[in-house]
Amino acid sequence: MNTADVLKEFEEAGALMRGHFILSSGLHSDTYLNKSIVSMYPDRTAKLCKALAEKARAETGGEIEYVISPAMGAIIYGYETARWLGAPFMFVERVDGEFQLRRGFSVPKGAKVLVVEDIVSTGLSAREAIAAVRKAGGEVVALACFIDRSGGAAKFDAPLVALAELNVEAWPADKLPAHLADIPAVKPGSRGVSQSA
Repeated sequence: MNTADVLKEFEEAGALMRGHFILSSGLHSDTYLNKSIVSMYPDRTAKLCKALAEKARAETGGEIEYVISPAMGAIIYGYETARWLGAPFMFVERVDGEFQLRRGFSVPKGAKVLVVEDIVSTGLSAREAIAAVRKAGGEVVALACFIDRSGGAAKFDAPLVALAELNVEAWPADKLPAHLADIPAVKPGSRGVSQSA
C-alpha cells in the first residue's frame, strides 16, 4: 500500500477534509485528516492496519512482541495492527499529563515493542508514548503510523514506519496565510470538541 492508496482510503471515507482547522498542536491548517471517520468502517480499518502490520514486520525484521498505542485516538489502530501481527496490545494514557501504562498493563524488561500512532504531525504524542514504553522497560523497535503528515520533518529516536507521507503545511494563529484569514476555524480532534474557534 503506497501513499496514493492510503489517501484514497481516507478520501473515500470522507476523512480527508479541506477548510480551516486548528490542530491539537495549536497550529492552523487547510487540510485535516479525520482518522476517527476511517475507524467507522471496520473493513477499511482492517485493510490499513494489515498493510501497516506487514510493513512494520518487514522493516523491523519481524521482532515485535508487543504493540502499544497512545490513548485515545490510536487505540483502535494499535489493536487492529496487533491482531494482524499476532501480538498482545496495550495502551498508554495520561496520568498527571504524562503517558503511563495503567490498568494492570506491564511490559517485560527488554520486550520488543512497536508503538502504533494514527497520524504523525509534530510527533509530540508519539515521542511521549515512546518515552513511556522505555520507562516501563520495553525496547521500542519502531514507531508505525498510517500517515506522516509532517513530510518527514517530525524526528524520533526510533525508526518511523509510515504507510504514507504527506507534507501538509501548518501555521501559527498570528501568521495565517491569506486563503485562511477569512474562513472561520474549526477545532476537530480529541483535544477539543468540533466547534468554531
